[in-house]
Amino acid sequence: MTVKSEFCDMCEIFNPDQDIVGMLKENELATDVVYKLAEIFKTIGDPTRIRILYALKERELCVCDLSELLEMSSSAISHQLRVLRNHKLVKFRKEGRTVYYSLDDDHVMCLFGQGLQHVLED
Repeated sequence: MTVKSEFCDMCEIFNPDQDIVGMLKENELATDVVYKLAEIFKTIGDPTRIRILYALKERELCVCDLSELLEMSSSAISHQLRVLRNHKLVKFRKEGRTVYYSLDDDHVMCLFGQGLQHVLED
């Protein structure tokens, strides 16, 4: 009788290639970089913030515009924008009494766009 292992996607024998592992360890990311990158993905991982970034990829918008678009209170939108701003994903400019938000730079657009493309693949 054959017993089917629940771990069939693992090597049957643990035998790492020490040369490859050694080479990869030399080029490992620094721990602080790993944590910063994880924070960026965690920040983007919120559905409301995804909707905000998606809207801002088209054009800069004020809190009122985003509030109306996402059907959320201005204070809730402001909170989410503050989180995005703290992680340098969005920036703002003030014009009179209105504050306009936009994506911080092209890196944010690339990161968001590639994630979206990956999700939309057939």
